[in-house]
Amino acid sequence: MPEAAHLPLAPLLTRVCADESVKRLLALAADESLVDIAAAAGLRAPLVAALLQTGGDVAGPMLVVTATGREADDMATALRNFVDYDDVAEFPSWETLPHERMSPRSDTVGRRLAVLRRLRHPEAGGTYGPVRVVVASVRALMQPMAKGLGDLEPVSLAAGDERPLEDIVEALVAAAYTRVDMVERRGEFAVRGGILDVFPPTEDHPVRLEFWGDTVEEIRWFKVADQRSLEVNPHGLWAPPCRELLLTPEVRERAAELAPSLLGVADMLTKVSEGIAVEGMESLMPALLPAGMETLIDVLPDAARVVLVDPERVRTRAHDLVSTSQEFLEASWTNAAAGNAVPVDLRGVLDGASYRSLLELREHALATAHPWWSFSSFAADDELHEFLEDDLPGTRVTIDSQDVPNYRGDTERASAEVAAHVAAGRSVAVVTDGPGFAKRVTQVFAEHDLAARPMTQVAPGVEVATGSLGRGFEMPAAGLVVLTEADLTGSAGTASTKDMRRMPSRRRNVVDPLQLKPGDHVVHEQHGVGRFVEMMQRTVGGATREYLVLEYAASKRGQPGDRLFVPTDQLDQVTRYVGGEMPTLSKMGGSDWAATKSKARRHVKQIAGELIRLYSARQATPGHAFAPDTPWQRELEDAFAYVETPDQLSSIEEVKADMEKTVPMDRLVCGDVGYGKTEIAVRAAFKAVQDSKQVAVLVPTTLLVKQHYQTFAERYAGFPVKLASLSRFQSDKEAREVLAGLKDGSIDLVIGTHRLLSKEIEFKDLGLVIVDEEQRFGVEHKEQLKQMRTAVDVLAMSATPIPRTLEMAVTGIREMSTLATPPEERHPVLTFVGAYDEKQLTAAIRRELMREGQVFYVHNKVGSIEKQAARIRELVPEARVATAHGKMGEARLEEVVVDFWERKFDVLVSTTIVETGLDIANANTLIVERADQLGLSQLHQLRGRVGRGRERAYAYFMFPAEKPLTETAHDRLQTIASNTDLGAGMQIAMKDLEIRGAGNLLGGEQSGHIAGVGFDLYVRMVGEAVADYRGDDTSSMPVEIKIELPVDAHLPHEYVPGERLRLEAYKKLASVENEAALDEIIAELKDRYGEPPAPVLNLFDVARLRTIARQAGISDIGVQGKYVRFGPVTELRESQQMRLERLFPGTLVKTNQERLLVPMPMTKPVAGKPLRDQAILQWAAQLVQAVLLDDIAAAAAAQEMARAGGARR
Repeated sequence: MPEAAHLPLAPLLTRVCADESVKRLLALAADESLVDIAAAAGLRAPLVAALLQTGGDVAGPMLVVTATGREADDMATALRNFVDYDDVAEFPSWETLPHERMSPRSDTVGRRLAVLRRLRHPEAGGTYGPVRVVVASVRALMQPMAKGLGDLEPVSLAAGDERPLEDIVEALVAAAYTRVDMVERRGEFAVRGGILDVFPPTEDHPVRLEFWGDTVEEIRWFKVADQRSLEVNPHGLWAPPCRELLLTPEVRERAAELAPSLLGVADMLTKVSEGIAVEGMESLMPALLPAGMETLIDVLPDAARVVLVDPERVRTRAHDLVSTSQEFLEASWTNAAAGNAVPVDLRGVLDGASYRSLLELREHALATAHPWWSFSSFAADDELHEFLEDDLPGTRVTIDSQDVPNYRGDTERASAEVAAHVAAGRSVAVVTDGPGFAKRVTQVFAEHDLAARPMTQVAPGVEVATGSLGRGFEMPAAGLVVLTEADLTGSAGTASTKDMRRMPSRRRNVVDPLQLKPGDHVVHEQHGVGRFVEMMQRTVGGATREYLVLEYAASKRGQPGDRLFVPTDQLDQVTRYVGGEMPTLSKMGGSDWAATKSKARRHVKQIAGELIRLYSARQATPGHAFAPDTPWQRELEDAFAYVETPDQLSSIEEVKADMEKTVPMDRLVCGDVGYGKTEIAVRAAFKAVQDSKQVAVLVPTTLLVKQHYQTFAERYAGFPVKLASLSRFQSDKEAREVLAGLKDGSIDLVIGTHRLLSKEIEFKDLGLVIVDEEQRFGVEHKEQLKQMRTAVDVLAMSATPIPRTLEMAVTGIREMSTLATPPEERHPVLTFVGAYDEKQLTAAIRRELMREGQVFYVHNKVGSIEKQAARIRELVPEARVATAHGKMGEARLEEVVVDFWERKFDVLVSTTIVETGLDIANANTLIVERADQLGLSQLHQLRGRVGRGRERAYAYFMFPAEKPLTETAHDRLQTIASNTDLGAGMQIAMKDLEIRGAGNLLGGEQSGHIAGVGFDLYVRMVGEAVADYRGDDTSSMPVEIKIELPVDAHLPHEYVPGERLRLEAYKKLASVENEAALDEIIAELKDRYGEPPAPVLNLFDVARLRTIARQAGISDIGVQGKYVRFGPVTELRESQQMRLERLFPGTLVKTNQERLLVPMPMTKPVAGKPLRDQAILQWAAQLVQAVLLDDIAAAAAAQEMARAGGARR
């Protein structure tokens, strides 16, 4: 958490408190319990902070209630400019409704319980100390919760504490944490030897505790992506429970009693009584908890003040919540009548879980001596007073303030008005979100002869500070004007993530355990397609090793299949099979696999030839080498409102490096929907423009032209870059002007659809082409691009790459950057797949309207689309519905979508045209009516349209209840339902290959070969063929290396538990190519599993020997009688032979078999035992280095060893 020693806007607060009307208000703080304050919206956060200061530390914490969760976040952010970071706590509401059979997410629950714990039992200081302000949405306030949640003990440990590991594990299980083999999401923990990994819901990163006996040695954060440790965690482990309903013995008994009487939920109750946590069991709380329910007001300390922000909106919101909750309840009952799960309606038992009404809450607050204040934006007028709906005796205070005008980027007007304020002797404070914009503002004001200085004491003149206030305000009496970035640019600083506590950190090698289940098909490079049976350990000659058991087709008819034991150090030969549905198993050592491979290889050669022709043409054309970054470039990058994800940073670096080379760039940026590809384009385009080159951005739809135009315009505001867009929605006159501008070079950057590719367009000096949503362009568009571009840099972006693009990128013809880290704060989309049902539909739309969001409704028949829209209007009368489809007039379509974007409609009923990259952050529910008729990548693209904001998104994929699903449709819907995590785009692209067969990789004839050898191997073959053509050194291609020496080398179960984690570690060790990579893996294993035991150290040495053998071209080292055999060894030079005889006397050189037979090394010359384990591995490595690699140092070491009597004479 950032140390908030410096509060950037503290001087502003002092200035606000000096105002007379504010002083009057603060005087009321001590004794008035009902106060209504009318003030400008921007003034609310400073006033709350001022109230806190007057109360001093004596007054209990304040509860600030907003209408929506998003406003609560903004309010908390604004308050943190005036109050210490840790003094402000946000109390989130469940994202599920009380009667839904869905549990709230563990991080929501964890954050809630952390706040309640801090209210009841604050620790001394720091992150978990006392809270001064709790910010909550009205939904969180109205929802009843179990009594006594603040008394639940979190599992807390600091470095140096002593506590047996078993106790901690029990405590975590009791707090509803799930035990797994590898921690990947919040609410999970894993134990490996003396290492405990826990992911508390309140932390940004999971925590790793190392124990020495029962003592906690150190506590560090670690990354989920590659499981590597980060810096030390100063406040230790603090893990609040992950469920609000803990399965204590009392709860389980109560569930067992209730099960017979509540038939609808008997199944849930039975599971709960057996101690199994069930999805949605929280909705049973009122029935299961003897103590009953309470609300947030009950847990506030005495005399804590409740402040409502915008009481009018809070009231309507509260009313909607109650009715929607009822509606969901009824929807689920009718759903139940159709045979689905029964919702939880405990009105028969207890009506405790439904939302409380706001009026009840207010009466309750006043009865328990909590002052109830509100901030309304309407000035209190005594004559209007009698018309107010709730006439409570209370004090009304009007603070003389008003909102400032919105300048929407109009610099001239803003500067003129600021100058007028300064001339009148007022103080103008400008608050920007980031330092980049602050510099920019200072420069612009300087151009208009206004001196701006950093904020110190808000004296007359212009002062600039960074912070996030939201909106500005003006206090005429106090002579104070505050402007924020949102007032100046017109766009509210988007959901900025600059305040993210820790950078999402760089991934090393992403952990992706080879998830092989028995029965999965795998491809072994030498033996072909087999079936994975199991992993097993075998001990041969006193050496224990682990093997993968693969089953192949039987060599004799009617016999069981042949089995192959693959030693784990050869795992690099095995890949998972992706290709057709059910491949036939190959015969081991049969000729059919060789034939399949050589056939595929011949075809691959042809493709490689074509690919290489394209590639060499590109390599041969000299392109423009762009200059390094300018100061403006850095300023543009500073002004980015989000924290860049590590992948974004590395992709941006790669793109820039490519641009600075003379070879024209051809790079594909592959990232899931909403992973920040556009920002990469913004920066690359800016770099090109800095070098006075023109940039063309090619997008598939007119709507995207508009959206990108807006994004680019916002990011380039204040820089002298001339943007233009070219699409069908322009009059001919406008289009002609753009064409002329491109020709004479006055336009720097143009964004357009396919029209950019037409013959009529001429550029003066085109330097960069950016293709967005590359999968939407057909082959002929690509051809036109090729003609345009051999010498031009090209940056293509795509979320679900089409297989052909994927293939070109995978094989290294085009460079590829992948964005695999989701922006933090993104949540997976809750995906519901089920039969079409109107009640469910109504409830889903209502739920979205309730949080002021918007809905995409996909109906894929133009003929009946209006009818469906009318039906939705009947079902949800308050929703504003619009329709959009491809048959409408272009201008009309554009208008509808733009209106939807500007929030003039709530529901957009459209055909699948929405899949093409609409970016509407406010639309968070997607309903697809006939999901069974869409392809996988279409479903994924559609789902990617929602969940782009901070809110939880819902996707409903429906199909007609009366028609049976086809098998493919079923497969697709199953895939989409199971891959809901962010970044599932690549998995889905691969699965798509699997479902469709890979026929469309590069035309029909390929599909057979891919099905024959599997996708991974196929891609590797193309890669090798391409390398051949390029004349790269292919001798370094991995060969099968067999090492059979008496070595005890394996990963013991106690060291690495769980099959998938062992497989992953073996796979990494098997594919090691050099010493540096090996060191990296050793470091990773030590970090994740602790100090390695002897068999693991031997395993590292085996990997080391493999790298040395690979360098020397040796593929077989094994024991043969009393000798150790090394092969293949071709010609030895005379010097090498002499060295061999001197260092290893008694060696036989079998020239015709290309083998060396070296006498087995012994512990001592007479009556010694053969060397084993590390010793023999070192001996073998020395031999290869000294004799075959001519390493003098190794030769000297070997001589030492021989002298010491280590080797047999």
